[in-house]
Amino acid sequence: MTWDLMFFLQSILTGAGLAMDAFSVSLANGLREPKMRKRRLCAIAGVFALFQFFMPMIGWFCVHTFVQYFTACEKYIPWIALILLAFIGGKMLLEGIRNEESEENAPTVGFLGLMVQGMATSIDALSVGFTISDYDGLGALVCCLLIAVVTFILCAGGLLLGKRFGTKLSNKASILGGTILILIGLKIFLTGIL
Repeated sequence: MTWDLMFFLQSILTGAGLAMDAFSVSLANGLREPKMRKRRLCAIAGVFALFQFFMPMIGWFCVHTFVQYFTACEKYIPWIALILLAFIGGKMLLEGIRNEESEENAPTVGFLGLMVQGMATSIDALSVGFTISDYDGLGALVCCLLIAVVTFILCAGGLLLGKRFGTKLSNKASILGGTILILIGLKIFLTGIL
């Protein structure tokens, strides 16, 4: 792993791709609470950011705890990353195209509802642990922090947009997020194979 511009760019783009589900949910949350205060807005965006931070770290930890004993599995990591990111990205892309996301399907924004939203929108981030498996601990930590910061910014923006414009943009966010995840999966696959 090298600390170059590509590392930071890939981490930021991964964060943007992963945050699109949370961004979509944030739009719906903003629509439901047009008088949301800044403190609550930051708390909601913070929950999404925390989930997006911990899920890739858990994935990275699992790879380094379990997979390190099976070095034969290392050659399959690019395939696993491609399959997982293509599946998740493809699902997001199809949902955005079919416009299945609606404000009626989003859970209420109480504490429990927010935890469910955070978990549901970040479960795909667990697979990112496989994609950053070649990073050392500090590299994985920095990558996950960048993902969390990007998620926080996008979710805060989504909440603000939702308060102002509603959920008209939510399907486009899923299309963009799905496309980004598929492209990152292809890049990781091609880099790992070549």
